[in-house]
Amino acid sequence: MKTKMKFILSCVCFLLFIGLIVMIKKVGVAAIGPEGTEIGMAGINQDFHQSAGLNMGWYKLTEYLGYASLALVGVFALAGLVQLVKRKSLLKVDRTILALGGLYVVVLGLYVAFDKIAINYRPEILEGETHVEPSFPSSHTMLACVVLGSAALVMRQYISNRTLATALQVIAVAVCVVLVVGRLLSGVHWLTDIIGGVLISLALLLLFSGIRDMLGEGAAREAA
Repeated sequence: MKTKMKFILSCVCFLLFIGLIVMIKKVGVAAIGPEGTEIGMAGINQDFHQSAGLNMGWYKLTEYLGYASLALVGVFALAGLVQLVKRKSLLKVDRTILALGGLYVVVLGLYVAFDKIAINYRPEILEGETHVEPSFPSSHTMLACVVLGSAALVMRQYISNRTLATALQVIAVAVCVVLVVGRLLSGVHWLTDIIGGVLISLALLLLFSGIRDMLGEGAAREAA
């Protein structure tokens, strides 16, 4: 895919994400949540939640997969630190790793922001919680998808064995799919929460991929 198209599609995903927020705040708002919380697009959200129910098995699995994916952040952070020590200059650290660091900072900022901004509330009050929590977008989905997706994008740049790199890419994508589907089936989010998490993840990944293309570093190494 051409770099320009990646930026265009990233903008499209961002706009769809914003459009979804507007719809949630304006369309079909009804007090169907715990503690009488008002939920946007209540019809489709309630129908899906009633059909899926609450499944703590899927919830726990997606929690573990999400936390495990964060280990990749540590791997890239360590790689960047090693390069910084050896090369004695931040400017000499691989631009891809610096771009990854910037991506992770943005995701962390969004994670914190959406934890404070109540666009929609959870369909269930989970064990250990005393009140309903904000749930849009699914920040767990966003965090894991961006980390796993970005790792898959740069895998061939840092692993010279193409077979191994491809296998790890497939695993990363598969785990991401299982996490998204599992989060949806767990019943701890509304359908629109998951859709929002996927849209913002795609927007960020396409933006990162486009920036990486502009840097030229990844393409040059993968072609070598």
